[in-house]
Amino acid sequence: MMQVEKAIGGKTIVHPFDLHVEPGQVVAVCGGNGAGKSTILRMIVGITQPSAGTIELNGINLKQDRVNYLQQIGYMPDHFNFPAGLTASECMRFYASLRGRTASEADEALKAVGLHEARNKKVSVFSKGMQQRLLFAQAMLGKPALLVLDEPTNGLDPYWMGAFVDLVNTLKREGISVIFSTHQLQAANEVADRALFVINGTIVRSAAMEEYRAEYGELALHRAFSELFPRERQPIKHSEKTSSVTVTIRGRESRNGRDA
Repeated sequence: MMQVEKAIGGKTIVHPFDLHVEPGQVVAVCGGNGAGKSTILRMIVGITQPSAGTIELNGINLKQDRVNYLQQIGYMPDHFNFPAGLTASECMRFYASLRGRTASEADEALKAVGLHEARNKKVSVFSKGMQQRLLFAQAMLGKPALLVLDEPTNGLDPYWMGAFVDLVNTLKREGISVIFSTHQLQAANEVADRALFVINGTIVRSAAMEEYRAEYGELALHRAFSELFPRERQPIKHSEKTSSVTVTIRGRESRNGRDA
């Protein structure tokens, strides 16, 4: 559960909103560059502190019990530079050791994202898409209760766009919750259970995919985007009143980074 807002220097950059995520549910956070998507995700993973509100995962409050909260989360940032001198296998085994996972689990994660054959290559020679897949692999280590993915489809070719959808569907069947941001709506349209549209730090619409499809048809999110993001749109008017506003996330239970 999350009910938060974020202000910097007296300016509100993420306006108050509520978000509830159930086990095995996939939520897509959609919007253009600078909309506030990454700030929302960084609050969920504890990188950015909310100005007001609370964030909980399986009843664990981020502010009150940060260590136990973060042990249940896997995070894939939008931008990250792996150590250039390390191979993919060395990177994954390093992250596995930090999380108390085994080397075989690191290898399985590399297989899942199609990088096992490239495991002994240095990350410095990886393409953008390969680095994205490596980031996804480290986020999946240990199968945490919640995966938070910031623009995970950036740099992926069409084949791996499809593989991303398959991977997320597999995680969903295992009861793992996923929140991912994107401005590419194809994957979101295929895999999300719920989609949020963010404009200037405000969630202007949040609905289940069934609702979008009932209203817009099969290309639901593309058509919703066109309606919400016209080429010329009026500025968003925010209410003068702000409330102390919660993200409650109920994922598959885990203890100390291991499955319950």
